[in-house]
Amino acid sequence: MKKYISEFIGTFSMIFCGTGAMTINEVTGGDVTHVGIAITWGLIVMAMIYAFGETSGAHFNPAVTIAFAYAKKFAWKEVPKYIFAQVLGGLLASLILWFLFPTSEFLGATISTVDVYRAFVLELLLTFFLMVVIINVSTGSKEIGVVAGIAIGGVVLLEAMFAGPITNASMNPARSFAPALVSGNLQHLWMYILAPILGALLAVVSCRLVKDENCCEHEC
Repeated sequence: MKKYISEFIGTFSMIFCGTGAMTINEVTGGDVTHVGIAITWGLIVMAMIYAFGETSGAHFNPAVTIAFAYAKKFAWKEVPKYIFAQVLGGLLASLILWFLFPTSEFLGATISTVDVYRAFVLELLLTFFLMVVIINVSTGSKEIGVVAGIAIGGVVLLEAMFAGPITNASMNPARSFAPALVSGNLQHLWMYILAPILGALLAVVSCRLVKDENCCEHEC
């Protein structure tokens, strides 16, 4: 249970702080700023990796969990349990934000400013870049030293910084699902679920193409 509780708390913390920054920015008329939101996402991801990397591998993202399983770095039988814990953590975070900020219309929901197909390609690429970094600094079941938190948190910050104004840089089905469901902004949710999963899987394929045959396969 320690692994699932870690995924629950980590995903809860990440979505509460990240979408919380977006929600507070919304209700205060921009006090947090776009840069502040991006920094918040990067720092909370980094902090949670350091907090739970040794326990659960610090996935906090269904797309990452599925990709690790596809890469044979993680057991398929654990995937539904991890995703359930992640989604539950995200939903609790969004429900608390809804309680705290009832005037918020979006609660940090991922709303695209371009058409759904362009947003799909962008989210796929963003998750591809993120997973390329993740799969090269981790084993799937355990993060590697101090490198993983800085590298992964840095990529999240970077991508939130430049792509946030277009798609809100989700890269995470659980992150998109929770605020969408609680706020009622369900438009194009399918894209925010499917694109990150495909992007993460493509990252695994690219790893196999450019590295040794077994570069993405470790004993779970």
